[in-house]
Amino acid sequence: MVPTRSWALDLGASVSEGGVRFRVWAPRASSVSLVVMGDKEPYLMNPEDRGYFSTFIQGLEPGRRYCYLLNEDQPRPDPVSRSQPEGVHGPSEIVDPRQFRWEDQDWNGIPLEEMIIYEIHTGTFTQEGTFEAIIPRLDYLKYDLGITAIELMPVAQFPGERNWGYDGTYLYAPQNSYGGSEGLKRLINACHQKGLAVILDVVYNHLGPEGNYLGEYGPYFTDRYRTPWGPAINFDGSESDEVRRFIVNNALYWVTEYHMDGLRIDAIHGIFDFSAQHILYDIREAVHRQAKKLGRHIVAIAESDLNDARVINPPVKGGYDLDAQWNDDFHHCLHTLLTKEKAGYYEDFGDLDQMGKALREGFVYSGQYSPYRKRRHGNSSKHLPLKKFVIFSQNHDQVGNRAKGDRLSTLVPFEALKLAAGMVLLSPNIPFLFMGEEYGEETPFQYFVSHSDPELIEAVRRGRREEFAAFGWEGEIPDPQDEATFLNSKINLDLRHNEKHEILFEFYKTLIRLRKEIPSLSALDKKGIEIKAFEKEKVILIKRKCEEDRTICIFNFNNKPIKVGTAIEKGAWEKVFASASEEWGGMGALVPESILSSGSEVIFVLDAYAFTIYRQRRDIK
Repeated sequence: MVPTRSWALDLGASVSEGGVRFRVWAPRASSVSLVVMGDKEPYLMNPEDRGYFSTFIQGLEPGRRYCYLLNEDQPRPDPVSRSQPEGVHGPSEIVDPRQFRWEDQDWNGIPLEEMIIYEIHTGTFTQEGTFEAIIPRLDYLKYDLGITAIELMPVAQFPGERNWGYDGTYLYAPQNSYGGSEGLKRLINACHQKGLAVILDVVYNHLGPEGNYLGEYGPYFTDRYRTPWGPAINFDGSESDEVRRFIVNNALYWVTEYHMDGLRIDAIHGIFDFSAQHILYDIREAVHRQAKKLGRHIVAIAESDLNDARVINPPVKGGYDLDAQWNDDFHHCLHTLLTKEKAGYYEDFGDLDQMGKALREGFVYSGQYSPYRKRRHGNSSKHLPLKKFVIFSQNHDQVGNRAKGDRLSTLVPFEALKLAAGMVLLSPNIPFLFMGEEYGEETPFQYFVSHSDPELIEAVRRGRREEFAAFGWEGEIPDPQDEATFLNSKINLDLRHNEKHEILFEFYKTLIRLRKEIPSLSALDKKGIEIKAFEKEKVILIKRKCEEDRTICIFNFNNKPIKVGTAIEKGAWEKVFASASEEWGGMGALVPESILSSGSEVIFVLDAYAFTIYRQRRDIK
């Protein structure tokens, strides 16, 4: 990593020799004063162009707390606070980022195509629920399991101590109950020393309602658009230049001050921008430019349900050129084939041909009519590289946004659970795991909050009930405000040592190892990949090659044994993996140990939900 001072945050509290400079954007205020806790009088700040105010206070040191008085009214925290030790309503804290001693100078990150991502919710991944409590588990993730990157659900300061993170209101302040700025930096530093990349989930479509005072400072929000979660951020209206700068700086802040290796941008379908140059383009451009200056790999990944290739298209095609995006269509195909669910958005899925299209192209809905949406949906992504799509069988949304937060392990048979793992880890995209799935965690991941406003609490409860109506899920919905809902969502890593959980863990571990070691399984070039869906037999066939290496993966989505024939390239083929083997808790694989193909059709017999991998032997012609 090459040190650089090419970018530095010029808002909030900036520590320098002799004191601290404070700068805030507050165009809605006629005057702004700085209040330093413990000092007798406020300090009147100097107005600058475009609604900025600043002042320099000599002798101040890190650790002191402060807030701003707008028009001599109520004290408010700093919108660009680096630390909120007393929560969203309390004063901000001065932090000097230079005080942390990084030890990752040799870390340059990893390319996107080498990423195997593991999603973590900090509060429920460990009993302690802190950044530093994750550190002792890094050896497990890196060396036992084999993933190469962790993705943290949002960590920006939110109300109370329990939240998914999407109610954050201080985008620059890591959550105090997780360990704040110091704890997060220690976690990232430790990850890099282990060779793990760190991706941060960031929310640029809205801010949480409690503790959100930005509207008192300036026009951060707009009523021209509305998101499902509240007012949209003002990216294209009057005075939006400074709002855009606030967001782009936040992206640069995380990758520079915190050495993040990537950003996952939440729900970009809630980002409304009709400017000639979209804010997503600006974010990606700024992050990639900074990556070059830092000498590191840094990725920008979108979550989007638009099925709009512009998000990941190159600029020459009018796109924003984000490095990748989540592919919900892949998940929905896989989930419906295994669970047979058809409620809500799942009514659009369930055919095996759709699974084949998701693997070959990315988007399943590429302009055709969607029964669920009652309109045409999406455009084509078949021209895009396969590494542009992040795929999963589970994530926080697809588990936590079920009425009871039930995981796939509680919905399908063990063999089907293994099939889901194989589809994710052996597909030519970027695999993504949700914490605990690798050993079949059975505790739910439910929606939880710890708001202090009774009306807001009731609104959240009502919103959850309404959200689930379309799915027809029955039974009582766990109370988001109840601490028990949060505690019930904590995973238990010790479960991986028990019976089938141990088998499943070793299963994931082996698939990850094969993906890394076999060149044709790690190569993501479309030219070396052939995908075929056998709708009648409910079988997916993936043929892959990389230089001289050849593999064939065959997946059976039937709940009973099937027979399928397909032409295999001439030569000797050896079975390298079979999910139905006894070592993986199966009844024994029905496929042969080896095949000597003349180039004609070969018949395969696969057990229910079984899959197998064959690799061509180069020593036998």
